[in-house]
Amino acid sequence: MWFNGLLDLSVMQLILVALGMTHITIISVTLYLHRHSAHNSLDLHPVLKHFFRFWLWLTTAQNTKEWTAIHRKHHAKCETAEDPHSPVVLGIKKVLFEGAELYASAATPETLERYGQRTPDDWVERNIYSRYKMLGITLMAVINLALFGVHGIWIWAVQMVWIPFWAAGVVNGVGHWMGYRNFECADNARNISPLGILIGGEELHNNHHTYPNSSKLSRRWYEVDIGWGYIRTFQLFGLAKPKGYRPIAHYVPGKQDVDVETVQAIANNRFDIMRQYRKRVTEPVLRQQKSLMDEEIRPRYRKLKQLLSREVTLIKPREKETLESALESNAVLRQIYEMSNDLQALWRQRGLKPQDKLHALMEWCKEAEASGIRYLEEFAAHLRAYSLRPAV
Repeated sequence: MWFNGLLDLSVMQLILVALGMTHITIISVTLYLHRHSAHNSLDLHPVLKHFFRFWLWLTTAQNTKEWTAIHRKHHAKCETAEDPHSPVVLGIKKVLFEGAELYASAATPETLERYGQRTPDDWVERNIYSRYKMLGITLMAVINLALFGVHGIWIWAVQMVWIPFWAAGVVNGVGHWMGYRNFECADNARNISPLGILIGGEELHNNHHTYPNSSKLSRRWYEVDIGWGYIRTFQLFGLAKPKGYRPIAHYVPGKQDVDVETVQAIANNRFDIMRQYRKRVTEPVLRQQKSLMDEEIRPRYRKLKQLLSREVTLIKPREKETLESALESNAVLRQIYEMSNDLQALWRQRGLKPQDKLHALMEWCKEAEASGIRYLEEFAAHLRAYSLRPAV
């Protein structure tokens, strides 16, 4: 009995139990630490919040304030020398295999003071969870040994490496290194996989960095955010309330007048607007112009397709040369690229008054409609139909 523990489970049952417990830990991180604590995009019932906090104490020794502060700093200083865990700066190998160490070294008093606001500071947090951080994982080891016998050793080991590898390593490392991008946000965040199941939806990292205050991480019809599924389930029982999970922009068919609400809607949904610009203008025009390109440029068509829509701060010097060479030899491509930059200036320029932005957008639409480029003309008409989503 002592060898197999109180439950005396088979090997397959032990594997399922280990996967089940690590899955609970993943859900605790993505729902409680990430979406609720760090970004305030999700309200959780006090009972659910404390369950997640207690479970994370048992399985990760992770402090809510530390995790929240480090993650907020990551967003504020992303891909800079001050980013706690950027593979662009530190290299993929270091972030992937030393993610937990990077978290520990980043938890300085200054970081906690500046970025750790609005995190639990009750009696339990001060006197148990923060004061005795290692006690939780020690209790977990004792519980595992009692329930599973000697198998509790490897189950505990799996629990201890699960979050450091998947969350601290894979999400923060691979999620800024390789994958696909739905949106051209200002950092190198990428979606690791459209199926956000293994890491609770955190695989959709580009979506998250584009809309960090959204409690829903999936954006395309084929993307799965299992964390969102749990949120909806908890919502049915009054245990969760998502906030800000959809853009406030609203498309109104037949609307032709550009007004202040049009400007606000476009600015608030800017990343999706630029994605639409890529699909509706840049890519069809590029296909149309391919046959007219110089022989030197044509072999680099695929690269050019990426560069014409890439966030300008992420373009490397050598790539910039390729882009400028193509633009110099093709006036149409230059025009749609400049129009793209002019449109983005609506939200990138600081200090512009609403009326100034309105005038700029009206002028942009007029210029697009007079460009003689059909795709650009149609996109201008598309922009005119935007407004703010009606309050529910």
